[in-house]
Amino acid sequence: MNDEPLRKAVRRGLADEVADRVRDAILDGRFPPGAPLREVDLAESLGVSRGAVREGLARLEHEGLIRTGWHRPTTVVAASAVDVEEVYRVRAALDRLAAVTAMRRATPEQLDGLDRLVDGMAAELAADAGVPRLLALDMAFHDRVYEAAGNGRLTAAWQAVRSQVFLFQLQRVSLARGRYRALVVDEHRELARLLRAGGDAEELGRLAAEHVDAARRSLLALLAEAGGGETGDGEAGGAAGDG
Repeated sequence: MNDEPLRKAVRRGLADEVADRVRDAILDGRFPPGAPLREVDLAESLGVSRGAVREGLARLEHEGLIRTGWHRPTTVVAASAVDVEEVYRVRAALDRLAAVTAMRRATPEQLDGLDRLVDGMAAELAADAGVPRLLALDMAFHDRVYEAAGNGRLTAAWQAVRSQVFLFQLQRVSLARGRYRALVVDEHRELARLLRAGGDAEELGRLAAEHVDAARRSLLALLAEAGGGETGDGEAGGAAGDG
């Protein structure tokens, strides 16, 4: 065993704070897909060094929220058809497993929490809440399903794609012009009902996967309409879904 001491840990609190603030701004819609992120402007706005901004942006690049490179501006990711195919197909598989596992393991308190989140969506919808707020509740619902599943590695896999899912959903909803609002409460209420009912794992797994796949098809169709590229599998049409 090597007794040589480890190097002292380097505190990077400012970089974490930068990443949190910029992530929140992206997911609130203040920096839309394709928007440039300039180090000097962010450093001035946040009152930190450009080095802290650079480190914070590196974290967001690792999360898949921004793109950067030599001699290229740093920008918020705008979903391509390939991005959508990869992220949503991974998410569909994860959500299916999370839902089926949660159905077996969820406590009454966790199920009550899901119902409260759906009620919160309905209340926010009635109050004409903005899309970022509705999406935050949508994502919180799925976070709770993963929590109820009680599988740490499954949750880690979800966290690896969560920021991209949120960003792509934000892009989809902004293009869908209201279709998300028409479906978000009913689809999540049905998922919560099946989780509470128990019994038919196959039906629940199918619904959880279709919940995501409909959102994938919708975003591919919307990107095609907006000139965002080929859909990749010829099934861009279909229900709008909410995911």
